[in-house]
Amino acid sequence: MSQDAFQDTYPDELSYCYGCGRLNPDGLQLKSYWDGDETVARFRPRPAHMAIPGYVYGGLLASLIDCHGTGSAAAAADRARPGEAPFRFVTASLHVDYLRPTPIDAELEIRGTIKELKEKKVVISETVTANGKLCARGDVVAVKMPETMLPGK
Repeated sequence: MSQDAFQDTYPDELSYCYGCGRLNPDGLQLKSYWDGDETVARFRPRPAHMAIPGYVYGGLLASLIDCHGTGSAAAAADRARPGEAPFRFVTASLHVDYLRPTPIDAELEIRGTIKELKEKKVVISETVTANGKLCARGDVVAVKMPETMLPGK
């Protein structure tokens, strides 16, 4: 995609998240983008993400929904108030429904829809598909990161 990933706009000191931190060499390094009014990320599971042979560990799906959700929240807040300093969001609530076993040998597509956008809270509904089949869906309530979480505070 032509635009920068949401996570690539985070300042260095906030780029170490296991799920989406570009500076975490051991992490998933998820990248999320706008696709019209939805957000999208794609991820190819690795053998280490296995639950049983041939299938993804459910915790991976939760991590992808979590990090795509907080990235989508930050992007939605930035889109709503262009020119202002970007916010970083953290997870207040995560709910995941597992709908079918997720194959490990397929690219996963995570899609998000912004359901609620307030100054300090964003609600995102998401889906995870593999080979065009819905495997999981989730909801994330993301809140503006408290300043006390900033390095040096």
